[in-house]
Amino acid sequence: MKKMLIIFMRDVKVNKRDFISLYILIVPIIFGIVINLIAPGVNDTTINIALIEGENIEMQEYLKDFAKISVYKDKAELEERVARRDEVFAYVPDGDGYYILQQGDELEGLLDYAKMMLAFYEDDVQIEDSTAEIHDFGRINPPLKRLLLNIMMMFTAILGGMLIAINIIEEKIDKTIRAIHITPISRTGYILGKSIIGAILPLYGSIGLLLITGFSDINWYQMMVLIVVSMVVSILFGFIQGINNTSVMDAAGSVKMLFLPLGGAVAVAELLSDKWQWIVYWIPFYWTYKGVDEILTYQSSWQNTLIYGGIVVGISAVVYILLIPKIRKGLE
Repeated sequence: MKKMLIIFMRDVKVNKRDFISLYILIVPIIFGIVINLIAPGVNDTTINIALIEGENIEMQEYLKDFAKISVYKDKAELEERVARRDEVFAYVPDGDGYYILQQGDELEGLLDYAKMMLAFYEDDVQIEDSTAEIHDFGRINPPLKRLLLNIMMMFTAILGGMLIAINIIEEKIDKTIRAIHITPISRTGYILGKSIIGAILPLYGSIGLLLITGFSDINWYQMMVLIVVSMVVSILFGFIQGINNTSVMDAAGSVKMLFLPLGGAVAVAELLSDKWQWIVYWIPFYWTYKGVDEILTYQSSWQNTLIYGGIVVGISAVVYILLIPKIRKGLE
């Protein structure tokens, strides 16, 4: 164990000097922040209203419950804001009432919404006047955020493998990889030592993504099973890429090839009917995606989680057995 940790610490020191490795280590945090920025909340409105600052505080407070409100100094600033590429409407005072300022190419449905909002305000319509009742399932995370999070967790596993590949390539460039044959550590120990840094990234990256995006009340025990499974995929991918490539750029190019099965698995899972799902059964990402999605939607069971994880480990084991001769040759 001590010898494996020495290998791990060497990898850490090497990665501290390499920009790509440092970037890979922090990219899960960046992913989490980006997901929060681009994924709207379940209750987010789709209309943006601009008002003149201080012109009508009562209207501003009234509309806050139904729209995203922004305020500007005068009419000229309102016109400049409405003229931008996104869809924003402005309520401009006109005598005793208001008129709606628009660019002209906004969606008709949004314009109707803006008209209704203004009419409701002028007629003093209150929420209490409605006879409708709202029922929900207590979920505050939108489907888009769940989809992006699931994809980024799988992508983090790929990046973990990329770290392993970079470290193996560094060994090949420095011509130190053959030194393992005259060291007291076994080849298995060397492989495990090299795998530590690639296994850590899916672990802390996935946990960081889940916490940053607000999925803190999931079944963590089931999620950890799938995260450990992702670590297995990460290690396997890392050694394959590290042995097959002679430069970091070649390894980075190989990563792009994994986007096809990853994207294909997600597309089939989301868009095709059950009778066509079998075409991606051979892709480990498909089973990981299904398992994580069930956990994020609070519909998971231990039986399904273990089945999905077992299938991924089984596929990885078959690939590893087939590639054992190549891996041994690459480490010589």
